[in-house]
Amino acid sequence: MFTKGSGKFDTLDVVRPGGRIERMDCPKQGIIPHDMVHYAVEHTLKQRGFLGRVKEGEAAGFHMEAEAQSDAVERLVEVFQGDAWSGGTTAAAEMMALYAVTCSARACPALPIEAKEIEAVRTAIEALTMQWQAVKVGHSLTLEL
Repeated sequence: MFTKGSGKFDTLDVVRPGGRIERMDCPKQGIIPHDMVHYAVEHTLKQRGFLGRVKEGEAAGFHMEAEAQSDAVERLVEVFQGDAWSGGTTAAAEMMALYAVTCSARACPALPIEAKEIEAVRTAIEALTMQWQAVKVGHSLTLEL
């Protein structure tokens, strides 16, 4: 559950079975929260990244042990985040090339990704952006994993 804050942070509450909540601050970045971009990537592409690991029981925090698949998802999230900061219009081929370079620079195996998947994630990010913009300060947007 993402809650829109009035200051420099929004929050992400992970509601565990039984009702236990883990809360993370999400620094505002002018677009949807970083972990909401994770949701768009992981949910759309059916890939296991940060949120998938949290769903499996890992603690919701900023530091997780390195793992090939979730590291690859993190690099892809960064590419989509950068695209969103620049207006969300980067050509799919350029995004795939940037993703390959980013993974190579960090010695991380890239996930196979095609232009149609780039567009599907971008569509998901656009939908989440519209939903998030409609959320008032102090209110929440709940997403199911």
